Amino acid sequence: MTLARRVLWRGSSQGSILERNKSVRILFIGDVVGKPGVEIVLQALPGFRREESIDLVIVNGENSENGSGITPSIYRKLIGAGVDCITLGDHIYRKKDIIPILEEKDNIVKPANYPAEAPGKTWTVVKAENGREVAVFSLIGRVFMKPVDCPYAKANAILDEIPESVKIRFCDFHAEATSDKQLMGRHLDGRVTAVCGTHTHVPTADEQILPGGTAFISDVGMTGPHESILGRKIEKVLKATITFRPIPFDVATGNVQISGVVIDLDPRSGKGQGIRRIKINEKQAAQLEDQYED
Repeated sequence: MTLARRVLWRGSSQGSILERNKSVRILFIGDVVGKPGVEIVLQALPGFRREESIDLVIVNGENSENGSGITPSIYRKLIGAGVDCITLGDHIYRKKDIIPILEEKDNIVKPANYPAEAPGKTWTVVKAENGREVAVFSLIGRVFMKPVDCPYAKANAILDEIPESVKIRFCDFHAEATSDKQLMGRHLDGRVTAVCGTHTHVPTADEQILPGGTAFISDVGMTGPHESILGRKIEKVLKATITFRPIPFDVATGNVQISGVVIDLDPRSGKGQGIRRIKINEKQAAQLEDQYED
């Protein structure tokens, strides 16, 4: 039995081995936090991609530079490690030098319900390893978040723009409330392949295939140091909370893990066939690196 099948799989799946042979497999990795999160992705992804025959990798990278924002250097590292597309959230513009990347590259998207004048593409189409086209877009929620345009209306507009020939459609819904995320799942059920939530940094256990064939999970969780408060040093967050002092929330370093989901889908219909949570810790990442080192 392989490492991934022995240790890494969590959650539910649908479809037989025969169906898997006809499917496309997407890996989505949630909120990469700081240097620890970036480094474990760089270490584990090439091996995990080969281990599980992943056709396409999508990563939410909005917290990858010291816990807030993303830089051109990190963008290049993630793409070089095998990431096919990067989604972003409310910290997208914390590092202004990412703006030229957002304007020039076709494998990174802004939250689509940000203003039209905001730098970046609202959706993109990338090619999976097997040549299948995959449309990717992200949206920002409105419950307990900064004011933005209606994500539900924007989702409808995006689906009208994506060519009908592109059957595989992936939505990263970057939102705070699980109710908001579940509503988006139902709103898009049967019209997209997957709706996967990010932002809270805490994985949920509600992964499922919705009645219309959309793979759904409220939040895929965080990739980074889990001995922390959402990726930040516990003592710093605790002190600031108790004293109200303006204390910087430094990125933590302990118990680094990858959190994400693997989605199997039918490329002909674009419908989801299975969704599974994954966790990869530091020991498992090192094993993947050693096992598949070229």
